[in-house]
Amino acid sequence: MKYFGTDGFRGRANETLTVDHAFKIGRFVGWYYGARKEKKARIVIGKDTRRSSYMFESALISGLVASGADAYMLHVIPTPGVCFEVIDGEFDCGIMVSASHNPYTDNGIKLVNRDGYKMDEDVLEKIEAFIDGEVDVPLATGDAIGQTVDYMVGRNRYIAHLISSANFSLQGMRIGLDCANGSASSVAKPVFDALGADVHIINNSPNGFNINVDCGSTHIQNLQTFVVRNNLDVGFAYDGDADRCLAVDENGHLVDGDLILYVCGRYLSKYGRLVKDTVVPTVMSNYGLFKAFDEIGINYETTAVGDRFVYACMREKGYTLGGEQSGHIIFGDLETTGDGIMTSLRVMEAVRTERESLSTLCRPVTLYPQQLDNVQVKDRVAAESDPAVAEAVKRAEELLAGNGRVLMRASGTEPLIRVLAEAPTREECRAANEIVLAALEAHRA
Repeated sequence: MKYFGTDGFRGRANETLTVDHAFKIGRFVGWYYGARKEKKARIVIGKDTRRSSYMFESALISGLVASGADAYMLHVIPTPGVCFEVIDGEFDCGIMVSASHNPYTDNGIKLVNRDGYKMDEDVLEKIEAFIDGEVDVPLATGDAIGQTVDYMVGRNRYIAHLISSANFSLQGMRIGLDCANGSASSVAKPVFDALGADVHIINNSPNGFNINVDCGSTHIQNLQTFVVRNNLDVGFAYDGDADRCLAVDENGHLVDGDLILYVCGRYLSKYGRLVKDTVVPTVMSNYGLFKAFDEIGINYETTAVGDRFVYACMREKGYTLGGEQSGHIIFGDLETTGDGIMTSLRVMEAVRTERESLSTLCRPVTLYPQQLDNVQVKDRVAAESDPAVAEAVKRAEELLAGNGRVLMRASGTEPLIRVLAEAPTREECRAANEIVLAALEAHRA
């Protein structure tokens, strides 16, 4: 598609993504779900803390009401809060203004269908056609013009949903939270306070420009230092729109998405709550995670990189747990998308029920060293399909003798071939990758 990628329409604010784009998206969505069906559409909209989010929110709402829809404003809220409220409030669709973990200079518009999932591609294609002037949409007039509704109650219901999902107390637990100066700033602390935790919080003062700046899940080292310095039991770091979560154990060690999948997968399996005893990671998850699952008899079904592929697999087969190394974790029995705060609650459920520290729960997993090499090529399709390159990958894996792997894939957006090796030592990673890199020399740009 021309404007919408795998995670919405994203770009530099007022350069790649402009208020005109936002207004037109609102115009089309308001008409498509309302006047087109001879009814008044109800659309719920949230945003993160970027300065430009207020501008895009206003443009979207102007477009919605101009086409006759009623716009319900959640204000600052995590992306999964919009997904939850679409279903809970029975809205026609939802809109989130956020560029997730990107810098404040970027922004994005994400659309959610009435089932709480990413918007159907055929609808996005229609929106793009309207943006490009290929179709026309009538303006509402008279009493058909829509209205705006201050919908703070929706955010409160989302917070209540998170609290009610936790049937345990966090009394006596010292928990650190890094809110990335983003959407979690309005939600995370009230949730953990309600559960009785002793909450220690950093990066919870958004000013429009400091979202993701040296904080949150993209700069986990700050939370690691904070946890150790303050003698905390655990720490959680979110990204800008709080749909991702990384954790830090009591020793200050990173607990990434792979380790979270292990801790939660093992816990859910033990209590009969892991459907088909299967977890859905991506092909980029660490080889050590797969070995650890093998040792305890948990199955896994890998997907291509990208949360939408994880979603699709889970929905199709009814699995209850999946996610990415980046901390985008989905609990299919509780939600329709990744939710960083929900992820931190599920980790704490395992910690409290098992009466073990987070480091102890992670101990059975030995993550393998990784080496990732990006090779710029003339034609990524030709490079990826070259039999000589495929043979090199095979030889590299034979070198590791079943105790590691080599993964090669083309970038979806750049003329790059990515080569990833995992093995017990960095030397073995390097040796395996060099075999593949030599074969790719003929394709270098």
